[in-house]
Order: sequence, then structure tokens, then C-alpha cells
Amino acid sequence: MAQTLVQKIIQSHLVEGDPTPGREIALTIDQTLTQDATGTLAALEFEALGLERVRTEVSVSYVDHNLVQSDFKNPDDHRFLRTFAARYGLWYSPPGNGICHQLHLLNFARPGATLLGSDSHTPHCGGLGMLAMGAGGLDVAAAMAGQPFSLACPRVLGVHLTGHLSDWVGAKDVILELLRRLTVKGGLGRVIEYFGPGVATLSVHQRAAICNMGAELGATASLFPSDQTTAEFLKAQGRSEAYQPLQADPGCTYHEVQEIDLGSLQPLVACPSSPDKVRPAAELADVALEQVIVGSCGGGSYEDLTRVALALDGQTMAPGLSLSINPGSRQALGQVTETGALAKLIAAGARIHQSGCLGCIGMSQAPATGAASLRTFPRNFPGRSGTPDDQVYLAGAEVAAASALAGHIADPRTLGAMPAIPAPPALRPEALVPPPDDPAGIEVLRGPNIAPFPELDPLPEDLRVKIILKVGDNITTDHIMPAGSKILPLRSNVPAISRYVFAALDPGFADQAQAQAPVAVVGGENYGQGSSREHAALAPRYLGVRVKVAKSFARIHRANLINFGIIPLVLADPDDYQWLQAGQEIQLKRVLTAISNGKSSIIAIVNGRDLPLVLDVTSRDRDILCAGGRLNHIKRKI
Repeated sequence: MAQTLVQKIIQSHLVEGDPTPGREIALTIDQTLTQDATGTLAALEFEALGLERVRTEVSVSYVDHNLVQSDFKNPDDHRFLRTFAARYGLWYSPPGNGICHQLHLLNFARPGATLLGSDSHTPHCGGLGMLAMGAGGLDVAAAMAGQPFSLACPRVLGVHLTGHLSDWVGAKDVILELLRRLTVKGGLGRVIEYFGPGVATLSVHQRAAICNMGAELGATASLFPSDQTTAEFLKAQGRSEAYQPLQADPGCTYHEVQEIDLGSLQPLVACPSSPDKVRPAAELADVALEQVIVGSCGGGSYEDLTRVALALDGQTMAPGLSLSINPGSRQALGQVTETGALAKLIAAGARIHQSGCLGCIGMSQAPATGAASLRTFPRNFPGRSGTPDDQVYLAGAEVAAASALAGHIADPRTLGAMPAIPAPPALRPEALVPPPDDPAGIEVLRGPNIAPFPELDPLPEDLRVKIILKVGDNITTDHIMPAGSKILPLRSNVPAISRYVFAALDPGFADQAQAQAPVAVVGGENYGQGSSREHAALAPRYLGVRVKVAKSFARIHRANLINFGIIPLVLADPDDYQWLQAGQEIQLKRVLTAISNGKSSIIAIVNGRDLPLVLDVTSRDRDILCAGGRLNHIKRKI
């Protein structure tokens, strides 16, 4: 039977389950990645399992998020991760070396393999023909321990590409067009597979940038075939041995198909404050800008930086505008230095920053009050930049270059002929540290900000929880557990970071939750979209949240809730959302027995009224919920 590329990789890594869409499967994981904002907790979780060494082909600990060293917290975490990596057999990438997704694509990704990362943009490596998925840190810690990764078998959404991109239209415009069509919920339960003659016209970095923002569609993963372009990329990186040709079988059937003629696309922009609020750049000339930032995992490659440099060559940016350059990797920074492109950026007035995530997660680079900022980043959720009333627009490097010159959002097609990008120099200056052959005697160094992993109690037979917060649709993990330079350094200290749960929506949430625990939160559609940050589940659980009721849940957040013993219940009738209010009490009688016996229909009692709820989980999820969380569950197994 003819198979899609996704089906081939799933079949070759299948440990258990029926690979029919919607049914649970378990896959062997070849590689893992963590970054410092999620990696410290993942490291603590791995240590709690009591193993001596990671059990994967490759595991890498990257430092790319918490780069601002304004006090001891971040450098302490970096030292902890460096010594943890040496002790347990991981590669280590130090601060300033680059963003995990760019670096993994350059140095470790290989066609046909599986990658699990504690960052939602891990699908970036799908640009190299890899099944790369984001997950919570606990799932990644389990994969590092050799445990398979369980998920609902996804549907395969095929995107048929024809034609080739016009001048000044880039990879970001491809994924923004899909977001315009499908919205931030359009990829839920799906892996997006790109195919067709248009694939051959895209570079590996362009493919990776498209896969990267598949996370904004809610997709499990995105990937491209592995072809001659892939082979040439790996050869340039000195990794030809990693190449293998991979593509879907002729005549295979996709569950759904989207058609995109690359030549018909125009420069696009996502408007505040959601990646799917997409409009043509040509319609936004009235948006004056004070800030443009080029960088991030999906916008800081050698190609991106060079394109901006060539567009700005001999010119200066608009008066009153700040242009920042965040290289995606040390390699990209070295390459643009070698070619002279960096000098062009400096001459144009750009500010050159270290290779890292920086403003994408609110780690510096916040815009001024009321100012509009255009960024080549993947997300523009409200307040994510660090400025509460931010107006963040998302676009590709082409729009960013034209806009930096104009001082407002500009269509780059007005710039004239697009300069050709020279081949990148053969330069690989990364500072990756391999694991030592013998870790004996290596001490894992911990600073005072690294707190022990909290103990989580098993699920009781009966639950009586009070609703202390009701929120609307598309609540993101940034709403639940904010990022930013103030909060991110607390990622390895659950008691401290829990004080910021829902802080932007209800500043008194933490005190109220602890005082009235156990408690519940009610949400609308797509609850928990966005980042993979498991702190958005663990910190609420630490405060006493045991139940979340919503119209629907985003994939990774739902998995994280289960991993930390919070019951994710879906309203059987979405209209019941209207009468649920903060202050009401939800009674769940014999809930432990119901969950352990496999019941999917759960009847709660709210103010004397029966409330039908649905628990759509696997038997494995049920065991985890009953144990009070996955760490408890894994400990029992190991």
C-alpha cells in the first residue's frame, strides 16, 4: 500500500499501537533536544528517574533562551546544564552559540529520524525530512530515559507545492498563507507533509522556516521530503553520511490536501496579536514602525541575514527606527562576517545582538509603550514581547528589510530586483561540547535558585474543587505562565515561578489557589495553545489546580496537564460553558474509580445540577492521572 512520508517514518519507529488516525501509538525517539528555559526542569525530572546515562542516539542541551545575566540565576542554570550534560551523556551548547532549532538542523538532524524537543518549534528540523515534535519536558526526559513517546496517531495534511517563489516573497509567506487559510487551530491532530514540484525550489533553511511555524497551526509536526537539496545541505555541513533519500510513495493518499502555487503568493504580515491574523504587506503601509527585529529560530539563518544586508546595502534605516539583528547561530554570524554582509548591516545602522532567542520570548528587546514592532519571529501573542500593550507584527526577512528602510510596513517588491544570495562560506564555528567518554567523578553543580522537583500526590477517590477562574477562547501558555526576563530565570524553581501563574489575567490567582486548593479553571476553545512550556501545567498543579474544564485543549498542553495529574475535562455540551462561573463548586464523586475503569463520560455536580463532561484519554493517560502524574508513573515502571 502506498504510504506518505509521515506514515513511513511512523511505521519504522512504531513500538506499539495501531497507526490509524486518532488511536494511540508509541514511537521510538532517536534524538532529543532541550533548551534552558525548559531544560532545567527536564534535567531535574531525568535525575529523578535514577538512571546513569541517557539512552538515545543523540541528546543535546542548548542554552538559548535565558541569556540575560542580570544576576546569578541564569548563569547558575547554565552551569547546572553544562555539568548535567557532562554527567549524563548529552551534548552541550553554551550561551551565544545559537538557537536550538537552527543548531540542531545544522549539526544533528537527519532524514527519517525522530526528534522530541522540549520546545514547540522543534518541528523546524522537519525541513530535513525528520519527524520532529515538540513536547513537555517530562515527555522529553522520559525519551532520554529510553521510553517511547505516546501520542494520538495524526492525520496527514498534504500541502501540494507548485511553481516557485517570486522575487521578495519568502518562506514565511508560505506558512502565513496557510495560517490565513486554516487559523491557529487548523493543524490540530495533524502532521503537515509538503510535496510536489515546488519543493525542489526551496532551500533547506526555507523548508525549516515553514515547518517551524507549523507549530502556530497547532500541528504535531511538519516535514519535507529528503532530496538532492537535502544532500547538498548535509554535504556543506560535513555530514554527508546522514543523508538518505526519502519521499512519499507515488499514488499515496493524504487525509486532506491544500494546494499552494508558490508563484501566486505575495509578501504577507501577521497582525497583532495572533499569527493567523494575516494581511498583505501592501495593505499595511499606514502602520508606522519604531522597531524591526530580524532573527529567531525561523528567521535568523544565513540566508535571512544576507537578504536583509543586501537590501540595505549602501542605505540607512529610517530615522527613529531601531533595527536589531539576532543571528540564529554562531555559524550564520560567522558566515555573514566572512562575506562582508555583517559590515553592510552595521553601516546601515543595525544593532547586532548575540545568537539566541532574545526578544522572541521577552528576554530583552521589548518595544516602547504603544509602539509597533515588526519581527521575523513565529509568535506575537499579547504581551509576549515584554510590553503589556505591544503591537507586534510578524513577517519574513524581505518585508523586514523594506520596512526598516521605509519606517513603516512596506511591500518589498518596491525595492527593485532582488539580489542573489551567494553560497555560504564553509564555516562551522559552533562551540558545541561533546559528552565525555567517562563521566565518573563529574559533579552536577546547583545554584540556590534550583529547587527540588515537587512531590505530587496521587488522585483521591473523590474530588471537590472550586472554580476560581474562567477564561475565554485561545488562551495561550503565555497567559497561563508568562515568559520574559523577570520570570524565565525562575524555571528551575517551581515554588517561585508559581507565583506568576495567570498573573496578567488575575494577579491574585496564586494566593487564591493555594488558599482554596484543590481548585479548577474553566476555559473555552483551544485552551493552552502556543509554547510547550510544562510550567503552565506544573506550576498550577503545585498551587492546587486539579481539574481544568474547557471546550477543547491544545495538544501539547493537554499532554502536559495529564503528565502532572491535572484532569483535562471537555464539556459534552459547549453551551454549558455559559453558566459555569468562578465561585461555583464542582463535585466529582468516585472519580478515581471512573478513570481507572476506563469511563469517558464523567458526570460532575455543579450547584446541584448534573454537568456532563468527557475525558478523552488513553488507558496509559488514565494510569498517569491516577498516579498523580507521569513521573510517579515512570518511577513505578523503571
